[in-house]
Amino acid sequence: MQLELSRVDQSRSPEDRLRPDRLRSDCPVLLSQRLVLRAPHEEDIDALAHLANNAAVATMVSRMPHPYTAKDAADFVRRTKAGEIGKCVYAITKVGNGAFLGCCALEPQVNDEDTLEIGYWLGEPHWNQGYATEAAHALIDMAFRTRDIARIDARCRVTNIASRRVIQKCGFQFQGTGMVGNLAMGGMVPVEWYRLDRKTWMSLKSWGEMR
Repeated sequence: MQLELSRVDQSRSPEDRLRPDRLRSDCPVLLSQRLVLRAPHEEDIDALAHLANNAAVATMVSRMPHPYTAKDAADFVRRTKAGEIGKCVYAITKVGNGAFLGCCALEPQVNDEDTLEIGYWLGEPHWNQGYATEAAHALIDMAFRTRDIARIDARCRVTNIASRRVIQKCGFQFQGTGMVGNLAMGGMVPVEWYRLDRKTWMSLKSWGEMR
């Protein structure tokens, strides 16, 4: 779950980031049975700050600070709208009432135009209800249908059983292990690396069979 929420990687050059006008045109609103994935906006700030300010969430997402404040949330929304974060970032919301549940994103890989990385997180009250899998399915389908990519990568902490299950239900295959920085933990943590290639995705004719 390599989704950044408040701090952009300053080592990346502007050329490596998605331009603001391209960011949203390449990231249409996505609908699934229970969810709407759309751009984060100011009305999400309170819910975002409330759900993200949770160590159980932050320690599983590599670049989420903890504590997470309303100022962090407002800055995240502002920079997402400006395209400064350099990712296709979505708010995960419910179809019926528009409730904010969490975020997901697609991140381009530096020096690898054929690969994207998916990241996601949900607020703890919304765990274990299938929302993460549903959001990931929608995001993956959009990526392969609208972009000329060969594969999507996903990473999760080795201790994150729920995230691993989402990744596996989406058809990703285990590739290896490694270490990544974790902002909330203040150091490096072990992660597992998974990959879904276009051929495998095309063979999954119905996401419903993977639930």
